[in-house]
Parts: sequence; C-alpha cells; structure tokens
Amino acid sequence: MDPLPLSALNDFLYCPRRAALKLIEGWRSENEHTVLGDIGHEHTDLPGYEVAKGVKLLRALPVFSERLGVSGKCDIVEVEVESNPKSETPNPKSLHPVEYKKGKRRQFENDDAQLCAQALCLEEMFACKIERGAIFHAASKRRREVEFTPELRALTEKAVADLRALVESGAVPSAKFEPRCEECSLYEICLPRLTDAESARRVQRFQKELWSA
Repeated sequence: MDPLPLSALNDFLYCPRRAALKLIEGWRSENEHTVLGDIGHEHTDLPGYEVAKGVKLLRALPVFSERLGVSGKCDIVEVEVESNPKSETPNPKSLHPVEYKKGKRRQFENDDAQLCAQALCLEEMFACKIERGAIFHAASKRRREVEFTPELRALTEKAVADLRALVESGAVPSAKFEPRCEECSLYEICLPRLTDAESARRVQRFQKELWSA
C-alpha cells in the first residue's frame, strides 16, 4: 500500500469522515481557511535552506517512515550542527520540526500529532532522538513549543494505524454534525446537516407528525 500522507493524519484526527472523503473518494475543495493556509505556506513550501541566528533552517524537507508507512514534508526543520574538525560532513546535533498553521491554537490534538509524526519520520531517517518541535500560529504570530511525550507519541502511532485501517476498509464513516463542521473545506460535499443520522431521524419524525396532523 502507498504511504499515507502526513497531512491526512491531521484530517483524520479532526474528522475521520473528512479523511475518508479525501483518501477514499478523492474529494478536494477550498474555502477561506485553506486559501489562507496556502498563503501562509508560500515561503516554507519553497525547498532550500537558510541560516538564522546560527541555526540552519531546512524548508520543505521531504520525510518518510517505512515503519509507519507515512510520508510528507516538514515546513521547517531547525538543525543545530555539532562541530567536528575530524569530519568533513557535520553531524546534526539536534533537529526540531516546525509546522506553520494559519489560525490560533485549537482544542484538538491534530496539529500536535501531525508534528509528532514528522518527528518520528526524522528520527527514523537520521537515527536520532527528537524531544520537541514547534507550531507557529500565523494568526497570533506566536510560536508554541510541543514536547513529544510518550502519550503524544502513542496517540500519533495509534492514529496512523486507525487511519490505515479506515483507508483499507474503503468505507466512508457517516456524518455527525458538530459546530466545527462549518469550518471544513468539504462542508458542501459532506453536507453533515442533511446526512447526520440523528438529523435524518428528526426530519423523518417531523414529516411523520406533519402527515398525521
């Protein structure tokens, strides 16, 4: 099976139906949130590197994990290099993935898990241990440090396994309307107000009462 995209992990934790509509049925759409997100990624999506305050910044670095079966790219990887005069190839002293998000921090763990998945890829690729990364929230222009705790690592790996099981099943979960649905770029495709099972039952009860009146 092809590697799962890291971005799909974020979708899955936000809403399994959203991830399924994208990966199983191939739906794509845009709204103001996705457009603003694309604008915020314009600089980080250009591959290359720069040095800022003695730290090398790798932009749009492709990453993968054969163990987890995922691939994608990191917006930014901050690299501190340890000096070794005996080696022509400098060794990375530490790696820290940084993810750019357009909005403020949300109550959900999808952004942290996506960043943690990037770290798991980097650990496998560079045979190193990564303790933390960061998320830069463009709306507040604030950088938030994220520690890759055992709990977050476990959550991330379970989400990857659950996402793979969902894709392999080929079944799109039924809709369940929640307030955050209206912010989703697939809202007009998903139509959660109409396809939510409970909403459908309410409509049926209303129609039954209307005809029996």
